[in-house]
Amino acid sequence: MKKSRLYHAIVFIFKPIIKLIYRVEITGQDNIPKSGRVILCPNHTSLADPLILAISVNRQIFYMGKEELFRNKIFARLLSALGAFPVSRGKGDKAAINSAKSILRKGNVLGLFLEGTRSKTGDFLRPKTGAALIAFDTYTKIVPICICGKKEFKIKAFRRNLISIGKPLDIKDLGINEGTGKEFRDASRLIMEKIRELKTV
Repeated sequence: MKKSRLYHAIVFIFKPIIKLIYRVEITGQDNIPKSGRVILCPNHTSLADPLILAISVNRQIFYMGKEELFRNKIFARLLSALGAFPVSRGKGDKAAINSAKSILRKGNVLGLFLEGTRSKTGDFLRPKTGAALIAFDTYTKIVPICICGKKEFKIKAFRRNLISIGKPLDIKDLGINEGTGKEFRDASRLIMEKIRELKTV
């Protein structure tokens, strides 16, 4: 999967609009490496999260997107041009995982919402282990990110919202040594805890 000029054009066009609507305040941008592979792991409470994250990071982000979004051929082409790729949630989609690994091995940025789905209440959901597994297999650092409202957890339009970017965590920081299921579960809970801590910053 290649980097896309369309991605940067869309970010350029929508950046002032998103900032105006969501009044985004960004902290910790220096925690994202300027080059090389990295996995961004934010929480997920809004359909706007991918766009908000995109305007907060100066590098192209490649996203996993639920396969339902790719059923319309025209929309699927647009998503693909923007660097998104489909995943069958809850089915252990090996093709999607392999696509994610390929993206990272080419030195790109992968965006993975840690909970695997959007929280409609704004509360944290149980973290999925996919990010930890992919990080272990590709020896990639994970950057925890909290996207939230300033006075309440869920982001809302025309109110101040915060994007807090944490420090990168490597597989040693996450306690992954042998790549066992337990290690991945523990690592995922640790990433989620780092996101929780960012909420209080």
